[in-house]
Amino acid sequence: MRRPVSAGETVRANRSWWDDAADWYQAEHGEFLRDVGFIWSPEGLDEAQAGLLGPIRGLRVLEVGCGAGQCARWLLAAGASTVTGIDLSSTQLTHAKALNDRSGLHPYLIHGDAERLPFASEAFDLACSAFGAVPFVADSARLMREVARVLTPGGRWVFSVSHPIRWCFPDDPGEAGLTVRDSYFDRRAYVEQDNGGLATYAEHHRTMGDRVREIIAAGFRLVDLVEPEWPDGHDRVWGGWSPLRGRLIPGTAIFVCERPAMLKAT
Repeated sequence: MRRPVSAGETVRANRSWWDDAADWYQAEHGEFLRDVGFIWSPEGLDEAQAGLLGPIRGLRVLEVGCGAGQCARWLLAAGASTVTGIDLSSTQLTHAKALNDRSGLHPYLIHGDAERLPFASEAFDLACSAFGAVPFVADSARLMREVARVLTPGGRWVFSVSHPIRWCFPDDPGEAGLTVRDSYFDRRAYVEQDNGGLATYAEHHRTMGDRVREIIAAGFRLVDLVEPEWPDGHDRVWGGWSPLRGRLIPGTAIFVCERPAMLKAT
């Protein structure tokens, strides 16, 4: 259903959901994501070719909503001096530790809430999130401010989310997913709940304008907005993402932001 959901209920629901779903998620998508790989979206956009993060070598990097750490390990392999991943799900981090051992690449792993990053101001040079925490927190404006706080002046923040227009359509990879059903301006969360009405999963909608305003209000400069096109020959279906829909409507939005060099830490 669509309904308002508080920050506390969101955290409880999504921690529990991802702890329960992590085994299935990694079994279903692990091969596509690779043990060491940075895939931005179900369209398969690879950072190795896209270069949205800019130069990485020697940087201190934070991955927000790191899951099993596939991107974090890729960042280490690409030459980052240190990489830290934070995630709400302890089970996802258990998978990350196993993949660290298998790959020999060991980013730091932190169990925590992206709305309250447990790091000092200006602790990182670069931050990123590939379908990580941004849509799974109740107050994404606060998350933007937290990322701005922990980045050094001149630091880059790049994150991908479901394209906001997708919220108008049923989450169906087939023909049923091509007909507008809901208002783009309905900002109530998508919630799954138990028989007692307690949320077991919560994902929060922001319009494109909302996202831009939150970015700017946090002190960032938006330097690029990428809407990956569905590539020829890519036939993978991932939830509501499919070749049928991907050739007609955007499925992903990637926001490339920078903290201006003159911005002071708060």
